[in-house]
Amino acid sequence: MSVSTVAADQTVCRDSSGALPVLGRDVTVPLVTGGEVTYAALDYAASAPALQRVWDDVAAYAPYYGSVHRGAGYLSQLSTDLFENARRTVEEFLDCRAGDQVVFTRSTTDSLNLLAAALPADCQVFVFETEHHASLLPWRDARVTYLNAPRTPGEAVDTLERALAARDPYGPALVCVTGASNVTGELWPVRELAAAAHAHGARIVLDAAQLAPHHPVSVQDLDVDWVAFSGHKLYAPFGSGVLAGRADWLREAEPYLAGGGASRRVTRREDGGVDVEWHDSAARHEAGSPNVIGAYSIASACKALTEEGFDRIVAREQHLIRTVRAGLAEVPEVRVLSLFGDDAPRVGVISFVVEGWNSSHFAAALSAEYGIGVRDGLFCAHPLVRTLLGSAPEAQGECGAPEAAPGEKSLNAIRVSFGAGTPDEHVERFVRAVRELVRDGARWQYRTEGGRCVPAV
Repeated sequence: MSVSTVAADQTVCRDSSGALPVLGRDVTVPLVTGGEVTYAALDYAASAPALQRVWDDVAAYAPYYGSVHRGAGYLSQLSTDLFENARRTVEEFLDCRAGDQVVFTRSTTDSLNLLAAALPADCQVFVFETEHHASLLPWRDARVTYLNAPRTPGEAVDTLERALAARDPYGPALVCVTGASNVTGELWPVRELAAAAHAHGARIVLDAAQLAPHHPVSVQDLDVDWVAFSGHKLYAPFGSGVLAGRADWLREAEPYLAGGGASRRVTRREDGGVDVEWHDSAARHEAGSPNVIGAYSIASACKALTEEGFDRIVAREQHLIRTVRAGLAEVPEVRVLSLFGDDAPRVGVISFVVEGWNSSHFAAALSAEYGIGVRDGLFCAHPLVRTLLGSAPEAQGECGAPEAAPGEKSLNAIRVSFGAGTPDEHVERFVRAVRELVRDGARWQYRTEGGRCVPAV
């Protein structure tokens, strides 16, 4: 058996609205008001459901699972080929440069912490306060400059250029920026920010966790130095991620984890210690037995999205975005959050507040009374959400009562997010549910439990 024959039958059966088949599309959930309904998963920005094709590929490979690297057995060699072929598939998906490395990690957070551990001495990091915590927080051992939230893409570029020009001393520098906001869905001017970084002698890493599932990401076209993303947002199962980009800082850094696989040779010294020669390839930062299924599932998702075509994916998602935004615009009590304005290009991530409603209460009612899964809170982007809401860090109110009186500021928000596997019916049900909840109120009683709003039994 060759690598190419492991994959399952790749027939794609879209639903009538053009959504790609995903796991859980036929799952039904109970409603507190009685009966059941097909679950509407509208929390893609946290974790997208796995594509059926990806799951089928993993299932087809599972009987042939074996140890990776240096194993003499047939299944070990097959698994090694799958793992390294997955690396090449990701290279192609990201349009990497010759010589770039693809390191498999656990997630975007893990990828950016790996890069943070590989920074040269005295490196200065520039990051906007609008970032997800995965790209806002890893730089603990570097000198960090946090940049204020811009209100236009042009302001973002100008802010970065001024900060880079003023840095002292003029040493190594790294800019970290998101490709698409996990709060507003708005696309950031990555190409322009990369040009500004390079013009001032800095490098740039792109947090593509929210961008890669929705738009093509080309390392060469965007001219970024590294890209990080997670499998669980790219329609693959949990537990896998990627850091791809320039090899020099990674090659010169101490291994992210010390152990087998990262070391080329280990010898004892006469004084009782050990000398270690580390790999200078991606294996340097992949110590331990690798997550072969995770890497293979990411590669499968990359292939599936490429073959589907991002033109088709983007066009259909824009239809869903228009449906949601138009529906929310018809409800005066709803305010959609935005940095760059209504006309900014965006992916299928929309956050909003509802006047007179506690956000946790509203999200709980969407779930319990309509079978719709969304997210509420600050979305691991606390500074950004508080900037958009104009609120200070305060305690959340009880779910049974409004967190703020009409006209007052909300303390957190509600987020709806969707993608290639979302049927039209799910977003249409969501818009109808928002309208009914605002007009008629919740039909059930709710209480606070463990900081969350839940239906009262």
